[in-house]
This record gives sequence, structure tokens and C-alpha cells, in this order.
Amino acid sequence: MAKQCPITHKTSQVGGSYSNRIRATQFNPTGKRRRQVNLITQRIYVPELAKHIKVTVSTKALKTINKNGAYKTLKKAGLV
Repeated sequence: MAKQCPITHKTSQVGGSYSNRIRATQFNPTGKRRRQVNLITQRIYVPELAKHIKVTVSTKALKTINKNGAYKTLKKAGLV
């Protein structure tokens, strides 16, 4: 499975890795690096179903779950 959050749809990004010495020049010897999304595996209790669900979500998605509620957010993402 790809490293992607099912709620926020965040994925990894590719970005440059410049050193400070050659920041203003066109030549970039450090190449590119992949910045991974901050995913964690979390057990979330859903009171409407009266059970725990284990999901791998980003930390931003946890804030969304706390704000909107577990059942509503997980149902919209298709995880329940």
C-alpha cells in the first residue's frame, strides 16, 4: 500500500536539497530527496459502533478526527 493518508489524501513530495554555499547558483550537486508524509498507526474508538478501529493516518487527520468526530470523518473517508 502506498504511503498516503486515507482521510486527507496526503502523499510524499519530491523536493530539492540545496546546501547554503550554492543556494544562489544553478548547479545543485545534492540532488533531490523525497519528503515522506507523517503517518502514524492509531487505535480510534468509535462510540456509534462501540468498538475500536485501527487506522494509519497523518497527524493532520487526527486533528480533523478530534474536531469533526470519529464516525463522521471515517465514514466520509470510507473506512467504516
